[in-house]
Amino acid sequence: MKTTTTLDRETKGKIVKRPAEERGRSELGWLHSRFTFSFGEYYDPEHMGFRALRVINDDVVEPGQGFGMHPHRDAEIFTYVIDGELEHRDSMGNGAVVRAGDLQYMSAGSGVRHSEFNPSKTQPVHLLQIWLMPNKSGGAPRYAEKSLGKNAKPNALTLLFAGTADDGAVEIRQDAKIYFGKVDAGRALSVKMAPGRHAWLHAIKGRVKVLDEVLKEGDGAAVSDATSLDIVGEESAEFLFFDLT
Repeated sequence: MKTTTTLDRETKGKIVKRPAEERGRSELGWLHSRFTFSFGEYYDPEHMGFRALRVINDDVVEPGQGFGMHPHRDAEIFTYVIDGELEHRDSMGNGAVVRAGDLQYMSAGSGVRHSEFNPSKTQPVHLLQIWLMPNKSGGAPRYAEKSLGKNAKPNALTLLFAGTADDGAVEIRQDAKIYFGKVDAGRALSVKMAPGRHAWLHAIKGRVKVLDEVLKEGDGAAVSDATSLDIVGEESAEFLFFDLT
């Protein structure tokens, strides 16, 4: 089993770590991918997703390369650009270049086609592509962008997407909240968990400690049965935090 499990007695929280080096992988020459969950030709019945979270793909796309126009339906698709730039086009008429530190959201709904390319001739683009399953099928496709930049609060969680458009969040088709987290070395973020909720944390940069597990770049962890969490910066770190049913 490619995970480790730790039970914290004080909070009664269970954490299951998904180490970065044990993710699935694909090498296509122009695309270098690491899969947190089963995807494409990579299949692992022990890692099919977590709650509504179905895909976290860590992709590096070589200069001038990308994904041609292809279809999706019934998926909540999020893209976070870590380094470089990604050019998006879709059948809704949207066209944009998503830059490092920014996020893009597309609800495929009843069906949409899109392409994603690296417009640079010299620099690769490093990105995360994330899928959540929607709470119902169909509906008109949706598109939104979310720029972090100066809006990424230090030593805090910044709400980006949620099932309702509260606190500046973009509304999505799932009872979930997606946060961008930023914590300095030696600082801690305290997160209250509502009864029956679960969390997934994906480390983007640096190192954090959660329920006695240390997560480095590319590591993920599922948390259940916790009333509260302390996310401690082992060093300055950035991460995504998913609050799920």
